[in-house]
Amino acid sequence: MCETLEVSRSGYYKWRVAEPSGQAQRKAELIKRITFHFEDNQKRYGSPKITLLLNREGYRVTERTVSHYMQEMGLRSCVSRKFRVTTTDSKHDNPIAPNWLNQNFKAHKPNWIWVTDITYIPCREGRLYLASVLDLCTREIVGWRLGSRMDNELVLGALDDAYQAKKPTSGLLHHSDRGSQYTSKEYREQLRAYKMIASMSRKGNCYDNACIESFHSILKKEFIYCTRFKTKKQAYNEIFQYIEFFYNRKRIHGGIGYVSPVQFASLFNEKAAT
Repeated sequence: MCETLEVSRSGYYKWRVAEPSGQAQRKAELIKRITFHFEDNQKRYGSPKITLLLNREGYRVTERTVSHYMQEMGLRSCVSRKFRVTTTDSKHDNPIAPNWLNQNFKAHKPNWIWVTDITYIPCREGRLYLASVLDLCTREIVGWRLGSRMDNELVLGALDDAYQAKKPTSGLLHHSDRGSQYTSKEYREQLRAYKMIASMSRKGNCYDNACIESFHSILKKEFIYCTRFKTKKQAYNEIFQYIEFFYNRKRIHGGIGYVSPVQFASLFNEKAAT
């Protein structure tokens, strides 16, 4: 074998008994931790977030090195194609609320500003729609509903779930688009009952509701388009797992210091306790 590979016999035996170098040992350890974080987060994290997690564990490593190792192992975060279905019906004569939010996406405490929207969920058993309510301070999804129809019941259910979960005080700013569901009489009456202030985006301006649009984009790129839902029950169960256990409680968010929404919300609870 040595003759065929043109390697000296002494060099071969030296290689057999040689201990791995410190650099090789460190690389092997890093690869092990990179693989762990990649799999532990359902293959949804790329090199920037994995680098952050490694730094928190005490490893001094650059994003470039992590990216290089991930390429060597063939690890790539979930990124999927875009597919857009229009879910906003603004062709109606319902009253429109002013745009009080006006793209000011900085909320200084939880349950001060909520943003909400509807998105389409593909399913072989029949199309589904997801209505989500997001707290602008913590980026937590405080209420959501999944249904077969994009109607008032869907958005009212998401709002009710959010209210029952958080019990906000009066004066919360509630921002949405101009969809017929959010401008309906029933929804406006429910906002008044909860003592919330209605705010709506300008016509055709998705940037006015960018934060909830961003959540739905993340949901689809990381999860929806990487999954094939055969039944509506499967879709509900897996979306429940993603929102409640991964996104709210585990997924680190750059806009809130790279912690999860629930972890960020707990900081306010600790301040209130002291």
